[in-house]
Amino acid sequence: ASAQERLWSFPILRSRCAAAYGRCVQASTAPGGRLSKDFCAREFEALRSCFAAAAKKTLEGGC
Repeated sequence: ASAQERLWSFPILRSRCAAAYGRCVQASTAPGGRLSKDFCAREFEALRSCFAAAAKKTLEGGC
């Protein structure tokens, strides 16, 4: 794939990464939720790893 195709795919990969973290934050801020520091830490770490992998995949092939 060309560099442009890889860059266009990055937002799609990124949105897939954010789904679980977004659900956790949404649930913790809903009525009756318990938003607190590090409540979604596991999901956030997965998000970071996913972003890093998506960025690496997007940039493979280099300039």
